[in-house]
Amino acid sequence: MKTNSIYLKLICLALIAFAVSSCARKQSELLKLGVHTVVVKGVLQTTQYSYFVLNEIGNPKVKETDSIWAATNTMDAKVGDTLYYKKASSVDNFPSKELNRSFAHLLLIDEISKTSDFVKREMATVPAHQAMSSGDTTAAAKPQITKADVKIEPVKGCVTIADLYGKKATYDAKSVKVKGKVIKFSPDIMQKNWIHLQDGTEANGKFDLTITTDATVKVGDIITLEGKITLNKNIGAGYFYDVLMEDAKIVK
Repeated sequence: MKTNSIYLKLICLALIAFAVSSCARKQSELLKLGVHTVVVKGVLQTTQYSYFVLNEIGNPKVKETDSIWAATNTMDAKVGDTLYYKKASSVDNFPSKELNRSFAHLLLIDEISKTSDFVKREMATVPAHQAMSSGDTTAAAKPQITKADVKIEPVKGCVTIADLYGKKATYDAKSVKVKGKVIKFSPDIMQKNWIHLQDGTEANGKFDLTITTDATVKVGDIITLEGKITLNKNIGAGYFYDVLMEDAKIVK
């Protein structure tokens, strides 16, 4: 009986070692695809965002005891959950109005899941040699914005979105006015509010203008804004803008 007990213990140890080894291999393979495996150590929920304390596992460049604060769109996750993320960027001194606090360092995560299945969708369209060589989590694409059924009559003193994209070099570093319909509004991101505006015009396949502002608006609002145009703006996490209007103000 004692011999059988020893054998059972050895078998259990072998199974545990195999499971740990398989898990480590999976994490290593995911990391090659730019996917990070993390464990939730703390959670703070707000109306629009989930803030997590995360410990990364399976990354030889990161100590598993090191924790980092991260934020993403609101999701149901609790302490102890294992999550998988990619497409993230790090920001300093990030303020949260709802939590009434500022994070010295915060990871903004664009894509996160309780499973790593989202990798399979990407692998179906990405060549294997390209995917296996990609470890850059900033290689994401911006969320796709569809063209809305909008037609805004041209207003004196304003430029159209078609003009901005068609003659963008003309407007670089200049302050301009645009009038359009709010298609998307994202508040309190990187200390700014973000607006997607369309007026029904288009140039070179571009019809949506991204705008940063401290103003608060609603989807569907028809507004006129004035701000400075910046070209080829890269803010990380794959968010690159051919044309961006910054620090805009609502005008009449």
